[in-house]
Amino acid sequence: MPSSDDHKETKQLLWAPWRMTYIETCGVSDGCIFCEKPKQKTDRENLIVYRAEHVFVIMNRFPYNNGHMMVVPYRHIADLSLLDLNEKTALMDLITVCQQVLQQVMAPHGYNVGMNLGRTAGAGIADHLHFHIVPRWNGDTNFMPVLGETKVISEALERTWDKLNTAFQSMMSK
Repeated sequence: MPSSDDHKETKQLLWAPWRMTYIETCGVSDGCIFCEKPKQKTDRENLIVYRAEHVFVIMNRFPYNNGHMMVVPYRHIADLSLLDLNEKTALMDLITVCQQVLQQVMAPHGYNVGMNLGRTAGAGIADHLHFHIVPRWNGDTNFMPVLGETKVISEALERTWDKLNTAFQSMMSK
């Protein structure tokens, strides 16, 4: 029978093996994922839930919360001042649609919308602009991220992709 000390140590462990992929690949890339993924035409596998003329929506593979999406211009640029008027308009329009889709599919209580410009500001992919849209719920900051530096995601990415993609197709076909 395990001692109480063994039990105490076991209670402090939380296995999140999916995080190892992020840790091992962070900063390691053969190219820009925001340039490469749209070329592959395997949207579900690449978590691209919607494509427009100048921008697309992709789910974050390592999300802060369920439904975490990013709106990305196709053009590979890192400076906001380099966006043309069509790209600026398309970005804002699609961010608005993302909020509407998330509200319809997941009914969050609020949202974080923003971008990190440059590595120092927290951009994981600093050379290609992208806006984050993160749904938030009352009480979603729990003991896991505060104490354990671990986020619990309660739904598989593929299931969330199915829901979001269906909602985008329905909303954009009106």
